[in-house]
Amino acid sequence: MSQLRFEPLHEDFGARVRGVNLTTYLSDEVVEEIREAIDTHSLLCFPEQPMNDDAHLAFTRRLGEPEPEHVTFGKTGEIVYLGSVGNVVDKDTKRDNADPRTHYQKANEMWHSDSSFRLIPSFVSITHAYEVPGEGGATEFVSMRAAYARLSDELQVAIDPLHVIHDYVFSRTKVAPVDPNHAASLPPIENRLVRTNPRNGRKNYYVGSHARSIVGWSGIDSRKLIDDLNERATRSQDVYAHQWKVGDTVIWDNRCLLHRGGGYDADRWRRLMRQTRVVGAGPTLAEPPPNSKQQL
Repeated sequence: MSQLRFEPLHEDFGARVRGVNLTTYLSDEVVEEIREAIDTHSLLCFPEQPMNDDAHLAFTRRLGEPEPEHVTFGKTGEIVYLGSVGNVVDKDTKRDNADPRTHYQKANEMWHSDSSFRLIPSFVSITHAYEVPGEGGATEFVSMRAAYARLSDELQVAIDPLHVIHDYVFSRTKVAPVDPNHAASLPPIENRLVRTNPRNGRKNYYVGSHARSIVGWSGIDSRKLIDDLNERATRSQDVYAHQWKVGDTVIWDNRCLLHRGGGYDADRWRRLMRQTRVVGAGPTLAEPPPNSKQQL
């Protein structure tokens, strides 16, 4: 009998999971149950986890190969697997609203899928909350799987075979300049527009702020379709806003979810999240092409 207990978070996706301490040894059976739950629920919140960096990385390795943090690697060539989200420098110091790094992180407030701009995009992100602001700072999520299912049969058939260019520099320079070395490390890449979950056959489209253009289409037509798909996925009634609590460890499936950070007043509040990502199975172009008929 499973030790995990699941409580739904949103009608489309998401579950709060109790009955497990992610910082202790996990049997292969429990790890497999977590992987199955990711495929089913897309987002899992494990509250009250006594996390630290070593345990965080050890758990990440149980789900797959850790993904190098791309900003550090792009700027310096150094491989690190844990990155920080927020404004905390140390126990006494934080960055305020005027700090350039605070401004750069404003790009996270656009809807996106982590690492969709890499040749092998991310499978999941794993984020733990150490300090949270007293106001604001929620992370919002939507399901591109649920959005795909809401499309007409005709539109599903039309977009199934398309490919889309994802471009980090295209996305992030809307907010702030990208370091030249970092930009050079992340050339635009081609992805399938529609992806299929290999375990359950459920399909979703794959867009977000990094999605730049449709291969073989004009820029105007590309933006019209991508913007339309983004808008369909991010309707206010379809959003789950996660209000972080200290001790939350949240896993989300970058293959089928979009997310964005909520703003907070960095002059007033401290926010510290630590994050790892797990490398995906391979380039999306190597995935089996979607069928024209919705699979259940």
